[in-house]
Amino acid sequence: MKRIFSFLLAFITSISLASCGKTGREKFTDYSFDYFDTVTMIVGYEKSKDVFDENCKEIKKRLEEYHKLYNIYNTYEGVNNLCMLNKVSEGSHSELEVDDKIIDMLTYAKEMHTATNGNINVAMGSVLSIWHNYRESGIKDPLSAELPPIDILRSASDHTDIDDVIIDKENKTVLLSDPEMKLDVGAIAKGYAVEQVAQWMLSEGIEGYSLNVGGNIRIVGKKPDRTKWKVGIENPDTSDTENPYIQYLTIENVSVVTSGVYQRYYEVDGKKYHHIIDPETLMPGENFLSVTVVCQSSALGDALSTALFNMTYEEGVALLEDYTDAEALWVFPDGQIKRSLRFNKFCIE
Repeated sequence: MKRIFSFLLAFITSISLASCGKTGREKFTDYSFDYFDTVTMIVGYEKSKDVFDENCKEIKKRLEEYHKLYNIYNTYEGVNNLCMLNKVSEGSHSELEVDDKIIDMLTYAKEMHTATNGNINVAMGSVLSIWHNYRESGIKDPLSAELPPIDILRSASDHTDIDDVIIDKENKTVLLSDPEMKLDVGAIAKGYAVEQVAQWMLSEGIEGYSLNVGGNIRIVGKKPDRTKWKVGIENPDTSDTENPYIQYLTIENVSVVTSGVYQRYYEVDGKKYHHIIDPETLMPGENFLSVTVVCQSSALGDALSTALFNMTYEEGVALLEDYTDAEALWVFPDGQIKRSLRFNKFCIE
């Protein structure tokens, strides 16, 4: 949490400070700790703080709704959310009528599963929950930290077939047909929710804003003075305190999403094990320290950053050929940095 918060502070101080006085708009900032178990920062340019506060109220209301619907750990009165879908009663899951926001997100997740050759799989909850429990135990008691036994992980992986997520759009229901399956939408839900909020903002004419939900950045429209936003890509090597950022970007009306080893991890026998699990090996991926994606859609950016992290560099470059508006930056374990063909257009040298 401290690292996320320091990133947000650095982000806000790195924003281009060009005056918007001629436009009659001022810059305002709002913080929250209530959504997706992370820090949310909203920056916007408005004619008055009252207008900004009113917009923030509606933005946070919408983020809260998505947070409750996509939560896999908690239930809420009157809400059929993902936690409810994961529950097993008398040996099976129940078919539940759910909000369209769940139907649409899971449909998109299944599409991305196909597009990424299974490197995004929201049906991997049975495996990811094991890693989550071992990670939480290891963080609470580092001296007793241990890895999940591979046989347990393999057994759980038998229950990750995304075709067992049955979506009935006509009746607005979802059923997990495998009783040992669990959903975990951590690789896509936050980005999907942020993008839906951004699209609502644009439909309402709310522009000149930045949404930053736990480092998942979505720039909404342009600033009133037409200058671009400046953001930094965090250095995944946390020991390099003299270089907290490896690259600065100037952007507008796009998202920037990073998947990295520094975000959630624990240590076993002196080695760090992060939270991004390779669906093939069932272990934390070791190809990269981080992968950053810049594209318009935060939902696509969230999904692609995880998928590219689990692929080889060559596979990732090939995948990006299918997405003409998406660019990526890879940081390798030895510190080497590679960029996709047009990534440099965002870079500040």
